[in-house]
Amino acid sequence: MSEQRLREQICELGRSIFQRGLTHGSTGNISARCADGWLLTPTGSNLGQLDPARLSKLDWQGGLVSGDAPSKENFLHLAMYQERERNQAVIHLHSTHSVAVSVLADVDPADVLPPLTAYYVMRIGSLPLVPYYAPGDMQLAAAVRGFAGKHHALLLANHGPVVAGVSLAAAADAVEELEATARLYLLLQGQRVRALTPEQAADIRHRYPAG
Repeated sequence: MSEQRLREQICELGRSIFQRGLTHGSTGNISARCADGWLLTPTGSNLGQLDPARLSKLDWQGGLVSGDAPSKENFLHLAMYQERERNQAVIHLHSTHSVAVSVLADVDPADVLPPLTAYYVMRIGSLPLVPYYAPGDMQLAAAVRGFAGKHHALLLANHGPVVAGVSLAAAADAVEELEATARLYLLLQGQRVRALTPEQAADIRHRYPAG
């Protein structure tokens, strides 16, 4: 795929995410590998109004090559890429239901959401909670790096999800599945739930490895 087409796809995805309420204001960022670096949505940008020509292009040390100044959370994306060489795209959102789950006090930090559906297990697998650090704090980058080698999807405490995928479409599918499952989880609070059994979840992971 040409870099120009990849730029267009990032902007198309951003517009779709924004129009469906998965992000708001200038929150969230999208990135993808290109032939000689990686592309990232600029700082302060509204995902519904991206310009392909103004996307930030960075090198693998995080230096800006061209375009507008990158999102201040560029280090989250870089940490995911450096730990996950097979992944081609990363999406970070402040999607409402995922953020709501990230502030709950009694979730399992090793695996935040239960395996409510087969598709959640297929697209997310397990979801660790990354401890809270302020946005832009480099300790957050180190914390993400500590999880990213084993997990393509992370939930940042009091912040939101970061999800990597083997393509832009795969990353989008995964982060949207996470948001849908977070919404289900919140809707079911206080109800008896029949999640997948460990054996059923293991079977799905074997059939459809996530990430």
